[in-house]
Amino acid sequence: MLTIVKVSKGRGNYYNIEVSNGEKVRVSEDTLIDFRLLKDQEIDQETLTEIKNASRQDIGFQLALNYLSYQLRTEMEIRKYLKDNEIPKEDRHLIVQRLVEMNLLDDENFAESYVRTQMRLGDKGPKILAQKLKQKGISNQLVETTLAKISLSDQQDLALQVANKALKKYRGKSSRETTTKIFQYLLQKGFSGDVIDFAIAELDFSDVIEQESEALINQGEKLWRSNQRFELSKRKQKVKQSLYQKGFQLDQIDTFIREKEDAETSE
Repeated sequence: MLTIVKVSKGRGNYYNIEVSNGEKVRVSEDTLIDFRLLKDQEIDQETLTEIKNASRQDIGFQLALNYLSYQLRTEMEIRKYLKDNEIPKEDRHLIVQRLVEMNLLDDENFAESYVRTQMRLGDKGPKILAQKLKQKGISNQLVETTLAKISLSDQQDLALQVANKALKKYRGKSSRETTTKIFQYLLQKGFSGDVIDFAIAELDFSDVIEQESEALINQGEKLWRSNQRFELSKRKQKVKQSLYQKGFQLDQIDTFIREKEDAETSE
């Protein structure tokens, strides 16, 4: 038989148990009460093993609770966190099971909460949200079920918000290039083509159109200077091609180039 030679208070709700064979075990208050651990109490080796197993699980459980106290987590995140903290695999499984039974861990609830928050405060569409959820260990079926609950109008509203911010970002470009860049930007954010088309159709491009002539001149001047090493005909061709690729109208481009040509020939 073994004897508990010392019971001392540790940090938080933990106690340190010293056994006559020299072993020291850190146990939670629950384990201390469950096994009625007192100084001079006699225990056998089997009971000591049970105490150590219970203690290990309690420590892992408290770690999980602390991790959950900051925000909602998925089962995969909890398992990874426990693994990183060197909690054995069999204990990780029991801890996750216990948390699920206590309704402290619920992947369905996590997915719905995550999507609601992102749709309200974020800037990402359903495709990116799906990727994020899968990275957190949410099953494909649950991802599809959760995202199916996002209404089309909510997607359109969010896409329009993101598009309006992008419109300010892409100032100083042609309306065509601005439209293309906004489309690509929203596509990267995870919105579908139909939703993007709706958002772009709702944008106010009046400022872009008003500033298009100024934008052409600014970009045209840079191109005219950067191509000055070429003979005039090739210089004009390169500038025209570059400006057209940037979305400016051919008649506007021709007018700009003609004015530059006239200015140079009159010097």
